[in-house]
Order: sequence, then structure tokens, then C-alpha cells
Amino acid sequence: MKYWKYFIFTVCVLIAISLPKFLSIYHLQMLNIILIYMALALSWDMLLRSGMMSLGVAGFCGIGGYTTVLCTIHLGLNPLVGILIGSLVAAVVALLVGYSVLHLRALYFAIVTLAVTEIFRILARNLEFTGGPEGIILPNAIFKGDAGGTYWLMLVIGVFTVMLSWLFQKTRIHYALTAIANDEIVASSSGVNIFKYLVAIFVVTSAIQGLVGGSYAQIYGFVDPNTSFSVNFVLLPITMVLLGGANSTWGPVIGAVLLSVVAETLKLKIPYGHLLIYGVIMIIVILWFPGGLVAILKRGSAKSHH
Repeated sequence: MKYWKYFIFTVCVLIAISLPKFLSIYHLQMLNIILIYMALALSWDMLLRSGMMSLGVAGFCGIGGYTTVLCTIHLGLNPLVGILIGSLVAAVVALLVGYSVLHLRALYFAIVTLAVTEIFRILARNLEFTGGPEGIILPNAIFKGDAGGTYWLMLVIGVFTVMLSWLFQKTRIHYALTAIANDEIVASSSGVNIFKYLVAIFVVTSAIQGLVGGSYAQIYGFVDPNTSFSVNFVLLPITMVLLGGANSTWGPVIGAVLLSVVAETLKLKIPYGHLLIYGVIMIIVILWFPGGLVAILKRGSAKSHH
């Protein structure tokens, strides 16, 4: 019974791999959306575990998106290579930003990351080689638009992010980040190099966001300032984490699945009305269910054992 969780996880992954044989293009595209926001929600939560809240998710998504498109258009690189380069560039930008601003805390750090997003969005809008306000359209989407191929791409990224989040919780990195979040003075006196760990987690999570942003651009075949740096890349992951439960791997996953399904359903019935629902969900969860769905499930499980 010791390895039943690994067995179930493996079975779920195998089932997920086979889904393109049984699902329609619409359902595969919906799964792409779920996997995209699941990876973003997990990356945001991984940084939150250190006590740092970033509002720069959209910025690193946009950097990854523009980089991969420029690599494909101007350098003729394979789209997959371009996606990896986009992730690397996002990581390098995060490293430079991190070394400059990670001495800031709480709201100040969040505002700086939001400002970084706006800086890159304005640059993308005004520079000629980025296509200006109209952006850039790729000649072909990745895998020539094949729904199965794009789904497998996002599945690999989604599973990789889940495994990375899980590994972070099982290693000493988790204890270091938790110590930093709880009390930096105690963490420092215990030998934790606070700045090193904060820079490392900021770079890793930004690289994931760049990876997702590059994949998004290649799947849909274009970038533009408003879409690539969309506020949805910030608000939705935060809402998903709050709904599912922060400081865990499965909380953001549950939140991403539920909220993505609700969002897609509402978009068909009340366009733009889904944004109102996100706000209502955030208020309800913060006021009455601060631990999210995972905390509710844990309490229910604890009661059933008594």
C-alpha cells in the first residue's frame, strides 16, 4: 500500500495520454486550457510557499511567447526549441529582476513584478520587430494545429509542473521556503540562505511561466501585447489557487480543473460574465473558506477517521 499513490498517478497519466483517441477537438482544446492554467497556478503557488506573492505571471508568459515566436519567424528554429528558449529567456529575466528586487517584501515585491509586466507589454506594443500593437502571426501553429499533438505538449508540461511541485514539497527546499515564509530571522539563524532560495524559486517558477507562454503562442499561432500579457494569466491562477487551496500541489490542480470548466461553460452563455464569477469566487473563498477545497477535504477526512 506504500506505493499506491504512485500507482494511481501513473494510471492517470497513462489514461491522459490516450485521451486524444476518444475525445473531440473541442474537448482536447478545453483540456489544453485546463493544463495551461494548472501549470500557471502551480508555479504561482510554488513561489507563494516562500511568502512572496508575484503579480508578474503574465509578464513571464508574454516574454516566453514573444521569444518563441521571434525565434520561429526570424531564426527559423523548430517551435519546440523556440519554446525552450522562451522559457530560458524568462528565467534569465527573472534572475536579473530577482537580484534587483528580492530584497523587497509583501506588497512592494508584488507591485514591482506587476510593473515588470507592464514594461514588457509596452515594449512589445512599441517595438517594430515585435509587430507593434498588432503583434505577430505565425505561418503555422505547432504540429500544424493537430489537437492531439498540442494536447500532448501541454500534458508533458502539466505533468512536469506537478512533479516539480511535488518534489519541492518532499525535499529540504520545502523546509527552507516554509522557514522563510514563517520567520526570516529564525530561518537565517538556522543557516538558510534566504536570498539564494528566493532567487532560485523565483527563477524556476518564472521559467515555467515562460514555458507555458511559449506553448500558448505556438498552439494558437500568434502573439500580441494584449493577449500575451493578458491579466487573465494573473487573475485566473490566483483564483484557482485560492479555490483549491494554497501551499499544496493538488489544491491548484483541483482549482484549475473546476474553474476552467466553469469558465468555459459560462463563456458560452454569458460572454465576459465569467470575470464576475471569478471575483465572487475569490470573495467567498477568502471570507469563508480560506484554506480552499483541499482544507475542506482534509477536515472531512479527519472527521471520518474519528
